[in-house]
Amino acid sequence: MSYSAAIEKPVRHFLPENFTISDWQSLEPYFNNLLQRELISVEALEAWLKDSSELEAVISEDACWRQIRMTCDTTDKELENAFVFFVTEIQPKIQPIADLLNRKFIECPFTASLNKEKYFTYIRSIKKSIELFREENIPLQSELSVLGQQFGAISGKMTIEVNGKEYTLQQAAKFLEQEDRGLRESVYRKINERRLEDKQALDDLFSTLVQKRHQVALNAGFENYRDYKFKELGRFDYTKESCFEFHRAVKEEVLPLVKLIYQRKQKSLKLEKLRPWDLEAQPSGVQPLKPFTTGAELLSKTVQCFEKLNPFFADCLRTMDKMKRFDLESRIGKAPGGYNCPLAETGAPFIFMNAAGQMSDVTTMVHEGGHAIHSFLAHPLELSAFKEYPMEIAEVASMAMELFSMDHWEVFFENAEDLKRAKEHQLERVITIFPWIATIDKFQHWIYENPQHSLDARKVKWLEILNEFSTDVIDFEGLTKYREYGWQRQLHLFEVPFYYIEYGIAQLGAIGLWKRYKENKQAALEGYIASLSKGGTLTLPELYSTAGIEFNFSPAHIKQLMQFVKNEMDSLLNN
Repeated sequence: MSYSAAIEKPVRHFLPENFTISDWQSLEPYFNNLLQRELISVEALEAWLKDSSELEAVISEDACWRQIRMTCDTTDKELENAFVFFVTEIQPKIQPIADLLNRKFIECPFTASLNKEKYFTYIRSIKKSIELFREENIPLQSELSVLGQQFGAISGKMTIEVNGKEYTLQQAAKFLEQEDRGLRESVYRKINERRLEDKQALDDLFSTLVQKRHQVALNAGFENYRDYKFKELGRFDYTKESCFEFHRAVKEEVLPLVKLIYQRKQKSLKLEKLRPWDLEAQPSGVQPLKPFTTGAELLSKTVQCFEKLNPFFADCLRTMDKMKRFDLESRIGKAPGGYNCPLAETGAPFIFMNAAGQMSDVTTMVHEGGHAIHSFLAHPLELSAFKEYPMEIAEVASMAMELFSMDHWEVFFENAEDLKRAKEHQLERVITIFPWIATIDKFQHWIYENPQHSLDARKVKWLEILNEFSTDVIDFEGLTKYREYGWQRQLHLFEVPFYYIEYGIAQLGAIGLWKRYKENKQAALEGYIASLSKGGTLTLPELYSTAGIEFNFSPAHIKQLMQFVKNEMDSLLNN
């Protein structure tokens, strides 16, 4: 089956074509229309669902643009005010009516006559939303949306000086690849000292977020925010115990491989002690990888890479470029991190990142490119809600693309030895990311099981968990003051709580898909596309099955996949 990246904003049937959201008064008549409309048949119900979907898409895209513009420039108060206005003046008015519409749908006598296979996950999600809705949580959720964005504003201002020039922390990280060990240590310490300047502000912000989130959970009848959030995230297919099993499996099956990777790094650098500022360094005489210099070059090379993998993938990026859906380079005042933001009405998403010319930027770009392809593939689905896929499959889309694309990384690295080093870096990262995922996830479980914890208890518990998933190959002597605040650099803790275990679950799925790709490229890519095209219309295990992989994160399965990656890495290094 062929796919097209020629994406067109659908013609509106419910709202006027020129309608834009200015305030709640402009939106209210459309909600009232839906609320008051008589549903006298299955056909009338499905037409009502399509009109609801159109309204949802327009609102969602408007909200997304407000957030995108604000993260692109955290110094512009007008952009911040536009975002804050939406989450404090518009969204709170939408929530109670959205709940009434959900109840209207579930209580409609014709809902039972809808195609059960087509609407199963949608109906399940609506019932979950009704169960969680509480009027008293509306102002709290509005406050949480505003507070979560303060992390980007605080972090976006962080800069350090290196050799007389000012750099964002993302830009400064490239010095950690340099041969000069003294320079690496100096930059490492400067980055961490700069972070410590805002440790109190971030601690206070996080404490406020934790307390308000806990209250949301209590209001909804949950013992803690973790249990509430699992329900809200639609984790129908695994439990907190599954997460604890994942933590144990990482410790038992992944940490030994991480230790081998760092021992090999120590040996190649000929160091008596491997320090944290050595982890991205190259042996003496070997220059850091330079896959690109500008954001435009990064995009151009990624398009070439995707073209070789599947022309449709490249066309998605070309379409986005024409629509100005990229902001790739790091700069002062820009929020940290990277994301792909789906835009529900126009269909082509927006990719945001902080590229600084490093190998890790290539990984980020192809990762977000995988998300973008997912957005394109799900866009033709009939309802906006059908396009809301679980994060555990969304991250398979991105992480599998990191691995698939390695076959064509020669567009970034003409030199065969550089290409080999790039692939080695990627495979190392596939393994070394697991302990950090387990660390962040386990920390979140503790935080929300113990919401009244003190700052000292938080610090002690974080270090305990961090050490549990660290290897003794790296010497952290004298660096405790940096390590005890290491969690503060993880934006997910502030902005999207409990969204992190998904990376681990999805990495396993991505490795499974890559294993399949190694055996049969065509079948793997067809399974990948088929699964992503389903959006959120199937359950998580069904989406994995459609891709030709197992939804499984048992220790035995993790062990098997880790051995596969280790064999691939050994094969790469021995050739």
